[in-house]
Amino acid sequence: MKGSLWLAWRQQRLLVACGGLVLAVAAALAVHYRSGMVDALAGGAFDHCDPGPLYCTRPGDGLPLFLDVAPLQFLGALNIALPVLIGMFWGAPLLGRDRELGTHRMVLAQGVGRAQWFTARLALAALSTVTLSGVLVWLFHWWWEPAADHSYGLFWYETTALSGSGPSAVAAALFGLATGTLAGLLTRRVLSAMAWTLSVTAAATLLTQWLHHTRLLVPPHTYVSRGTAPKPPMGEKWSTGNYGLITASGHRDSVLSCPYPSGAELKECMTRHGYVARFYEANPAGDYWAFQWYDTALFGVLALALTAVTVLLRRRL
Repeated sequence: MKGSLWLAWRQQRLLVACGGLVLAVAAALAVHYRSGMVDALAGGAFDHCDPGPLYCTRPGDGLPLFLDVAPLQFLGALNIALPVLIGMFWGAPLLGRDRELGTHRMVLAQGVGRAQWFTARLALAALSTVTLSGVLVWLFHWWWEPAADHSYGLFWYETTALSGSGPSAVAAALFGLATGTLAGLLTRRVLSAMAWTLSVTAAATLLTQWLHHTRLLVPPHTYVSRGTAPKPPMGEKWSTGNYGLITASGHRDSVLSCPYPSGAELKECMTRHGYVARFYEANPAGDYWAFQWYDTALFGVLALALTAVTVLLRRRL
């Protein structure tokens, strides 16, 4: 097995080095910008800010206060794009380049077992993918922690946080690798495999975003306040934008039926139409992990399935 591992390392060491360089740059940026974020919070400018989605404003001029989270969002976007990048530039050439050039025949003719050659190559790529994506996810969480779920920072349901962090990002990276590897095996052309990988991984990423925003897998909770009492505060909840009024029979109408935030006008309108309560739909902060585990299961199952197909088809080499 040493020969197979050595060969796999020789062929992938440049990619491993590129991954290490990405981690080094990401770590340096995280340390620098997180330090600035912590210093800004320690300065006291944000001490008066309440948690929740409402903007925090400066006492003097009333302008909104924000932390510099743009570099953090860039890291989240990188984590979202990682399955595409790994699939195209690591997975697609993994078997596709040898299939295109025919060099695998020379390697197998020198006594290297087909299973050993394939296992060593795929195992090194998978280990590197898990390490790269796992460290990037950890950096995101460490960097995000001071600004998590505040109006001046980044809420858990924003795309770069929900899709660019957690175990789902690691599973998605493995899915990208599995997609590229199978595409390279089937197409026998690296460029064709890269194109197919781009299409499939981008489609899977868009599908998960659609599932998030439609809440098909993680339904929202309904929060009700009786009469004209103030609605429960949103806090860290991810609103669906569905607000309304409830009659005594339980029928729900749009909030536009009585478009008054509070006061005598709202009370009079609700009494006239027979409304007894108000409601809104939202996902609480705890649903972050529900979204994470559904995405992890989806990408994990797809990665295992594609890898199994690749293993079955490797005899075509």
